[in-house]
Amino acid sequence: MYNQPMLRDDAMKGKTIVITGGGTGLGRAMGTYFLKLGANLVITSRKADVLEKTAKEMEQETGGKVLAVACDVREYEQVENVLKETLQTFGQVDCLLNNAAGNFISPTERLSANAFSTVIDIVLKGSVNCTLAFGKHWIAAKQPASILNIVTTYAFTGSAYVVPSACAKGGVLAMTRSLAVEWGKYGIRTNAIAPGPFPTKGAWERLLPGDLAEKFDFKNRVPLKRVGEHQELANLAAFLLSDFSSYINGEVITIDGGEWLQGAGQFNGLEAIPDELWDSFAQMTRSAKGS
Repeated sequence: MYNQPMLRDDAMKGKTIVITGGGTGLGRAMGTYFLKLGANLVITSRKADVLEKTAKEMEQETGGKVLAVACDVREYEQVENVLKETLQTFGQVDCLLNNAAGNFISPTERLSANAFSTVIDIVLKGSVNCTLAFGKHWIAAKQPASILNIVTTYAFTGSAYVVPSACAKGGVLAMTRSLAVEWGKYGIRTNAIAPGPFPTKGAWERLLPGDLAEKFDFKNRVPLKRVGEHQELANLAAFLLSDFSSYINGEVITIDGGEWLQGAGQFNGLEAIPDELWDSFAQMTRSAKGS
């Protein structure tokens, strides 16, 4: 069931949605589903050739309309250009999905200041740039709208070895909750999704090269013993951007099969103990009580 679309076919008809980092991976998966639900789509990333190819493939698959605009979200003028081209093509914009990201897995002391700044600039500054440009437009136009930010579970727990990303995503989460309150009066909803393991070819190969991905098997860290399907994330994103969630504002929804909770409990690692050993523990406990 978790591979199946959730919303009715026309749930996003007439909406125009902008996705940063929309040319590949999870951004592409979410965008494809929005198109199937009747939305117009704008995808951005730094690689114009990848974007154009993706846009054509998405249009062929869905019959929808896709505008591809090359954009480095770290540059505010380029973000403003995305807004301008979106309005010229579709007349209005209804939703922004801040999905563009960058990450390094590394001991923090091995990172240069520049490497740290690069992640902060893409994830936090990029999300701020897009939110500010689109938010100013919506407020001036007195138009209700919806912003959805892709964060991560370690945005609220922190995590070793991805410290720049944790700092940046934590900032995006704070922005989500802050603007939900400040911009709610304009009819602008701001929410976030914190996904757990959703494998994508490009991102996972960069983060876990060679046979590291096999050795670091995320399934073993998830209580449901599987990783996420892209359609599951797309279903949640579509719901949060649709009018069906019009009373949800300032929320972060975790979709990770219980992974972060598995790591949070002091004794959760005891699941590795086999049944026979539990039997002997029980016997020892009974013996101790009887003595």
